[in-house]
Amino acid sequence: MASSLGPYIYCTSVGHRVHFASLSSRPTTAATTAAPRSLATKTRVAIVAAAHRLRLPPPKVMEVEPSLAPSAEPAVAAAFDFKGYMLEKAVAVNSALDAAVPLAHPKRIHEAMRYSLLAGGKRVRPVLCLAACDVAGGRESQAMPAAVAVEMIHTMSLIHDDLPCMDDDDLRRGRPSCHRAFDEATAVLAGDALLALAFGHLSDLTCYPADGSVSPDQIVRAVGELARCVGAEGLVAGQVADLEATGLGTPVNQEQLEFIHLHKTAVLLEASVVIGAIVGGASDDQIERLRKYARCIGLLFQVVDDILDVTKSSEELGKTAGKDLASDKTTYPKLLGLEKSREFAEELLKESRSQLSGFDAIKIAPLVHLADYIAYRQK
Repeated sequence: MASSLGPYIYCTSVGHRVHFASLSSRPTTAATTAAPRSLATKTRVAIVAAAHRLRLPPPKVMEVEPSLAPSAEPAVAAAFDFKGYMLEKAVAVNSALDAAVPLAHPKRIHEAMRYSLLAGGKRVRPVLCLAACDVAGGRESQAMPAAVAVEMIHTMSLIHDDLPCMDDDDLRRGRPSCHRAFDEATAVLAGDALLALAFGHLSDLTCYPADGSVSPDQIVRAVGELARCVGAEGLVAGQVADLEATGLGTPVNQEQLEFIHLHKTAVLLEASVVIGAIVGGASDDQIERLRKYARCIGLLFQVVDDILDVTKSSEELGKTAGKDLASDKTTYPKLLGLEKSREFAEELLKESRSQLSGFDAIKIAPLVHLADYIAYRQK
């Protein structure tokens, strides 16, 4: 099986350390296999590297101590105004989204697209895209088409995820889901239209700076990366696995749960960071380090989401609380317990920070703070 699929990226525990490595470099010594493992770190996190559009060498093993020493964190200016940064970028993203989807004929479908796309939200994915571009040395204008594209696809996934045939949720971002505000057929088509428009926007040369700072080759590479992350090897794979695992009566194991969330949730955060780095001119080595950072915060996002689902109200979340438990879905608190889930979230946060060491300390400040925000958000 492993030989036919090629190297995986996986995360496992060895003693009190967390390892990310390729399957081909997985430790096999007796001392290693006999090491004690905590439930929260007994994880096997995998995405098939052979499925990537670009074939890159397998990553080396990295170790992260569970207690993060100050020297292990990237040096970040304490004066960084994260709230101001997020507000500034959200305004820019919202303006670009509004311009990208004007009201047109047929009016109803465009109204549905705008209803969901401009409904607010944290804009974490487009901001990650812009921040990764900046880390690579690029400008906001180089990454804005990619930021708009990932938010369109994220919105599409929310519209479809809320449908009765999927997660069947009536509330999204504090107001009725698209299929409730309009109807199911319109919601399906609005999602389809946003998906198509995302790729059209990302590939449109006129959306980029006229100075040629983003080359056609970079755009093609970004399109390929986003397509992989959205299709049957990415987001769709996660949704299918999630549907198959729902209502089984018995919880899926941690490896299966992580497959679902690495694909359904983490992969679009990965795409956001990676295509931002691509259009910003990052090297292959920088792109892969940022990819690993994004996978960590992507899985972290879902672990925290699961925790919030059982600790917050619908009013606090802006969506239906307790929905996963009601539909008999396996979540991290259900599988690991609440405290072990929190421990796992901390491990993922530490590993994400370690991937940013070596980058410019000022430029990585948004990425460091975004990881913290994802870890400690309350909705």
